[in-house]
Amino acid sequence: MRPALLLPVLLLTLACSSKLERAKAEGLIRKDYPVVVPVTVPEKASAEKGSPEHLRLVTLKENLDKSGWFDSAVQAEGERETFTFRLKPDAPKSIKAAPKGFSMPAAEAVFVRAVHMEPTREGARVTYEIRLDKPTAQFPIFQAVHSDAALGQTRQRHATFERRRGSWALTGTDETYRKAE
Repeated sequence: MRPALLLPVLLLTLACSSKLERAKAEGLIRKDYPVVVPVTVPEKASAEKGSPEHLRLVTLKENLDKSGWFDSAVQAEGERETFTFRLKPDAPKSIKAAPKGFSMPAAEAVFVRAVHMEPTREGARVTYEIRLDKPTAQFPIFQAVHSDAALGQTRQRHATFERRRGSWALTGTDETYRKAE
């Protein structure tokens, strides 16, 4: 083959590479991070005394009482206790109404790295890690609700990619948290 034709053929071969590269996948995923990790406070919740759920609600009430942002009450009904939480008017604006309660930012989750890539019929599936980072004043409340949560802890997420018009596109993730507004 002539050397003058070799260069265009080589460039065309490289441009048509169908394998998703780790750096490209990480760059596309990284755009969606950091995300806000919220803690949800129920408006009303009930649990049997002595149960793990009851202990969690007692801890949540103690932490919310310390914050000064909620009025809380407990009503005994036989072997069950019902906890009620109401947002005070002077609470921070970052606390938003949510279905059946309130949502407030507890921390951020940041992108760490892609850990596994596998080709699929439609494109590629990438397993990646996120890390719990940058706690807010509400992080102790988050830990009261999620006792296994710790700063620096990593979790795995998955992303799907498809090849579109000669380049790779991120088509979805299983991330449940959203970017800050």
